[in-house]
Amino acid sequence: MRNAGESKTRKKLERLAWFLDSSIKVPGFNARFGLDGIIGLIPGVGDALTALISSVVISEAARMGAPKVLLLKMAFNVLVDTIFGAIPLVGDLFDFAWKANQRNVKLLNRYLDSPRETETTSRLFVWGLGAGLLGAAVLIGYLVVLLFQALFSLAGA
Repeated sequence: MRNAGESKTRKKLERLAWFLDSSIKVPGFNARFGLDGIIGLIPGVGDALTALISSVVISEAARMGAPKVLLLKMAFNVLVDTIFGAIPLVGDLFDFAWKANQRNVKLLNRYLDSPRETETTSRLFVWGLGAGLLGAAVLIGYLVVLLFQALFSLAGA
């Protein structure tokens, strides 16, 4: 542990993440959800609002010196939560499982406890994500070229 201020910030972030992701127990099930799931039910603005609230964890991580690759990984978690959470009904069920805020607090705590290891795994994640996005873009481009070739051959026939 670095200092008392850091410890206090960690506890606040853990509490915020718990409140957003797991503070409400579903009776009769071993499942929990939080304010994120409830606010996400508001059409149009709910998921944007929870993404804004989730940015508190990311901004605190930046203030605590987390590297950019870790912040990108955390932003990815929030982005996935926001995109899938915006899908009616399915997104609300997704919020039960994804828990982006608790994921991000765990990432931050792991970084603060062992910075080198966490930074390395975050770099691998960001590189893998970039490679995956590049591969998807190339595949989509290739499919568009095939589509145009098929359309031109039909038009010329």
